[in-house]
Amino acid sequence: MQGGNQTYVKEFILHGITVKGTAQSALFTLFLVIYILTLTSNISIIMLVWSNTCLYKPMYILLINLSFLEIWYTTTTVPNMLYGLLSTINTITFEGCITQFYFFFSCGATEHILLSVMGYDRYLAICHPLHYNMLMSTKKCSFFAASCWVFAFLWTLFPVILISKLPFCGPNKINHFLCDPGPLVELSCVRDYSTEVILTVYIALFIFSNACFTFISYAFIIRTILRIPSASGRRKAFSTCASHLIVVSIFFGCVMYMYVRPSGNHPFPIDKVIAVFYTVVTPLLNPVIYTLRNKEVLKVVKKMIRL
Repeated sequence: MQGGNQTYVKEFILHGITVKGTAQSALFTLFLVIYILTLTSNISIIMLVWSNTCLYKPMYILLINLSFLEIWYTTTTVPNMLYGLLSTINTITFEGCITQFYFFFSCGATEHILLSVMGYDRYLAICHPLHYNMLMSTKKCSFFAASCWVFAFLWTLFPVILISKLPFCGPNKINHFLCDPGPLVELSCVRDYSTEVILTVYIALFIFSNACFTFISYAFIIRTILRIPSASGRRKAFSTCASHLIVVSIFFGCVMYMYVRPSGNHPFPIDKVIAVFYTVVTPLLNPVIYTLRNKEVLKVVKKMIRL
């Protein structure tokens, strides 16, 4: 770390998802279809909410923020991953790698906070319905949504600056399809374990605090649902709540596995599979779970179709 930035490596080679023959073509087609569906569904949600004044409510303000976020979150990694499946050598410059790392991590951090705010919004709507409009007005919701973006993009600066200052003068092959902190730290010429501990603690505190806040909100929601006297009412509420919890659990679970663990040699094939879930799968599941299963949204869609 002495002497400032001692970066000698000008570019990295991303190994990506290593498959051969027809499996490579099949994976490329699958990920391309998922990417197109992700973009289409999230753009459709933004346009739907934007064009219908009846959906100008706190919950839908958060949903269009989530949809807009998913577009950029998946775009930071999937196009380059698709290119890697087609090419024999997938290279990325040092500056490009750090840039991808910054935007990928910033979007991921924004999603963490946004999911926490959405859980809190649902908690207020279900547990305090009479005071909901006062506790979560459109103005307050817009402020919360903007704060998610600003805080996340500022929060990510610290780990990005810390890793960009590490000396890279030896191996330049990243056994991943994206520039992730774990593989980058392991490629550093000088293994500074204090830096690794600081990074792990910094990221772990952020992930655990958001996960705890989110799951506490859903715990109160479940408690309120259990008090509903009607069995059919409980089933409907549990159906929605369970689907939200599944997506949130997949996202937080995958991220915890990847980033809340000590450094060292990890099973990279498993890491890549886990990374696919939170970079490719959840951006497609979120619009389906949060929006397309929403009765109010479906009612607006049916009304537009009739016109």
